[in-house]
Amino acid sequence: MRIAVTSQDFRTVTGHAGMTRRFIVFDATEAGGVAERERLDLDRGQAFHGFAGGAHPIDGVAVLLTAGAGEGFVAKLAARGIRVVRTGQADPRAAVEEFVRGEVTPPVPDAHGHDHGHAHGHGGCGCRCGGH
Repeated sequence: MRIAVTSQDFRTVTGHAGMTRRFIVFDATEAGGVAERERLDLDRGQAFHGFAGGAHPIDGVAVLLTAGAGEGFVAKLAARGIRVVRTGQADPRAAVEEFVRGEVTPPVPDAHGHDHGHAHGHGGCGCRCGGH
């Protein structure tokens, strides 16, 4: 199974998934083996927040792990057959390993006090991030 992780710095699991342009893609086996497959460093127009549609480099992954994502992003990826899972695990490989074991560290609130596990409604979070 291919699992992608949002990671703007290629070191930690990051949030604001709709704005993310960097992903680490792992191959995971049912036996629990995890291997990094590739790193995606996409153009600005390929961030899902403003993506016009069509084929996308993240297509083909089964799961996307992220520190934070809004419900619109979750729905957009679900339409592509990608399950979005929010995690509080900071290490990308550890996040994938936990997911494969059926364990997910609960997301932690961001600097604005949001857990990103719920939609923010029409007003967004007020942090000028675009409403996640």
